[in-house]
Amino acid sequence: MIAGLVQILLFQGLGELVAKFFLPLIPGPVVGLVLLVAWLRWRGSVPATLDGVATAFAQNLGLLFIPAAVGVVMYWPQLRSHALAIAVALVASVVATMAVTALVLRALSKDDPG
Repeated sequence: MIAGLVQILLFQGLGELVAKFFLPLIPGPVVGLVLLVAWLRWRGSVPATLDGVATAFAQNLGLLFIPAAVGVVMYWPQLRSHALAIAVALVASVVATMAVTALVLRALSKDDPG
């Protein structure tokens, strides 16, 4: 379990370094995740220690939402006073995401003969 956690933290740290010096517009954890996936693809399999840590994280994923929920409760008066602007921003971002996803899917499916 410790070895798997060390691997995850190693790739996150490596991602932070790569992002700081070479890819400043991409967050370090995202770069680290891409590096981890590339390493796993190159290796051909997921080590049992890493699989154990990933399973434990996935089983307890709900705990990660507690700080966000506390933040929402803490700022509830401000959120309520700006509810319309927040709702418009959420709807606009969802519509924009769906439109871009559809355009990318259409562009990529043109090359697919099936």
